Amino acid sequence: MTALLDSPEVREQVHRVSVSDYHRLGELGLISEKVELLRGIIVDKLSKSPLHEFVSERLLDLLRKHAPKSLRIRQERPLSLLDSEPEPDISVVPGKPEDWIDSHPSTAALVVEVSIASLPLDRKKSSIYAEAGVPEYWLVRAEERLIDIYRQPCPGGYLTQVTLAETETLACSSIPEIHFQISEIFPVPAGNS
Repeated sequence: MTALLDSPEVREQVHRVSVSDYHRLGELGLISEKVELLRGIIVDKLSKSPLHEFVSERLLDLLRKHAPKSLRIRQERPLSLLDSEPEPDISVVPGKPEDWIDSHPSTAALVVEVSIASLPLDRKKSSIYAEAGVPEYWLVRAEERLIDIYRQPCPGGYLTQVTLAETETLACSSIPEIHFQISEIFPVPAGNS
């Protein structure tokens, strides 16, 4: 199937799904909850490894500790965007739950994806988040103990991207209250405990 989609001629013939049609399919029970909509294509979400869960939990704890009360820290919750409805590992959005009774948030102050087996897809998501005006996107490469920081969204992607190592401090530019040592989110290496 992958080789089939590698062909540009075949990709042009793939039927795209709108966000509203995607919602309708979900309401009718015709799609699994283990999918997300990316660029009009319904994509299976990968299962989460123990390392993925560990790093995600650490990040959630740090974000909840530092983020202002006016922001909500959401885990694997949808963002309804132009042609996509990703469910990032973590999104930090302004507002309160009552704001999303009728529709999901359409942007975020920060989006985080923890990548183990999904690195190519998570890199492609950067353009989706940039187009939605998300000012900062973190791609956590957990096995490599690195974080790619994307900033300055513009049509088609982000203008800047830097990679930080676990020995560095991450200072969020979109939410200045959030700053921490990157080593805090990774497990202590064997023999260093």
